[in-house]
Amino acid sequence: MLEYSTLAAVDLGSNSFRLQVARVEGKQLYPLDSLREMVRLAAGLGADKRLDEDSQARALDCLKRFGERLRGFSPHAVRAVGTNSLRVARNATTFLKKAEAAIGFPIEIIAGREEARLIYLGVAHGLPNSGSHRLVMDIGGGSTEFIIGSRLKPVKMESLYMGCVSYSLRFFPEGKITRGAMKRAELAAGSEIQTIATEFSRDQWEEAFGSSGTARALGEIIKLNNFDLASINGDITRDGLENFREHLLRAGEIKKLEIPGLRPDRAPVIVGGFAIMSAAFSELGIPRMSQAMGALRQGVLYDLLGRFHKQDMREVTVKQFMQRYRVDAAQAGRVEALALSLGKQLLTVNPDETEEMLQILSWVARLHEVGISVAHSGYHKHSAYILGNADMPGFSTMEQQRMSMLARAHRGTCSKAHEFMVEAHDIPLLLALRFATLFYRSRSDVPLPDIGIRLDDREIGLAIDSGWLERNPLTQTALSAEIEQWACLGFDLSIGDTPVYGNPANGIARSMKETWIQ
Repeated sequence: MLEYSTLAAVDLGSNSFRLQVARVEGKQLYPLDSLREMVRLAAGLGADKRLDEDSQARALDCLKRFGERLRGFSPHAVRAVGTNSLRVARNATTFLKKAEAAIGFPIEIIAGREEARLIYLGVAHGLPNSGSHRLVMDIGGGSTEFIIGSRLKPVKMESLYMGCVSYSLRFFPEGKITRGAMKRAELAAGSEIQTIATEFSRDQWEEAFGSSGTARALGEIIKLNNFDLASINGDITRDGLENFREHLLRAGEIKKLEIPGLRPDRAPVIVGGFAIMSAAFSELGIPRMSQAMGALRQGVLYDLLGRFHKQDMREVTVKQFMQRYRVDAAQAGRVEALALSLGKQLLTVNPDETEEMLQILSWVARLHEVGISVAHSGYHKHSAYILGNADMPGFSTMEQQRMSMLARAHRGTCSKAHEFMVEAHDIPLLLALRFATLFYRSRSDVPLPDIGIRLDDREIGLAIDSGWLERNPLTQTALSAEIEQWACLGFDLSIGDTPVYGNPANGIARSMKETWIQ
């Protein structure tokens, strides 16, 4: 994979969208430019969990401006991630197509714990290298992440479905701030936090850091208004929060909140964020919270940089899953090697995109049997469930879903595969994986002949020595069954013993010898 002198990260948060550009020097990043716009995507989520037209319009306008700044960047030098609002929005898929067209780059939706991992990575790179355990809390627009880690490694991660936008809208409609509403908001947040209180209690960490805009705003408000004279560095304290609560209640309305440290664009959501922060201090026993410089976008940048230095978290996760689910490493290696050999013949896109697809194929080839740890019968269904729903650090939701789909369809009937084949590259990947598992069904190092494969529109051609097939009747029968399976998907599979000629970019040559398995 190529390395780049400049990288960019885009954070499509539930409250604001952020763009960070950084210069690469070895394994370090130095900020060059940043953009931030208050989009409030979470405010556009209706009761039906669909993003309304206004919120989509705000988001697309912002992404067009970001796209202008990113013009000329390589696709591999930019990583854009969507968080809670895009995780829960029922029309996220439709919106993402428009969003990707607006910004000009792919957008990944990341799971809550993956968001937490990236947040910690960004925060840790901005803190001194200490072996102490740190609590990091990030209040977003629609979710709040809690992480305990040491140095650059997160140890515990959780994401709770509560945020400054959603809580402000839910408990303080029309901007009214009452004592009863404040109590209900803090109790609701406290109830959520109680589910993780044991794992994140005061005895589990030594220092606490806040990484979100809410944390920075609260720290500035406490400091500039002398709500706690001991808070000279913008730290959040219990006394400071108590004094700010009384100020909020005296104001009675968000529109009357004119106070040093509170920006106008932050004012509409500060009350919801305050309620979450106050509940966290109470439930987790936090005495003081310092400000962290890093956040999600910095974590995305460092994670992207790691991929160029062969420190891809996804590779670490794949190896961990193979150990956790006791995958037969020898069999996984056989299937991976053959699948990649076939995949290279089938994928005819540009080299960079081919590399990405082959990565996916490599990972799913090594993990396609994780479901055997649940049950051998129908193990491919169990594998699909695990890959689609487990916490897999480093992987986006879309990457997990693609691996899940491939694992589900790598054996058995193809009749339902069309329901989850959504990308043009899914067919070549599935072809490579199905044939790789078919040829190594014996789970041994059986010597294989040269195998040629090409895909041209709806025609699949497999070239393999017919004499070898006659000596391996079980494989010959399985290949015959594949003809029927692919016909269910509308593909014509032909199998012969003449090598495939012609330009690979043009698909299978049409002059294959007419010695087919029928």
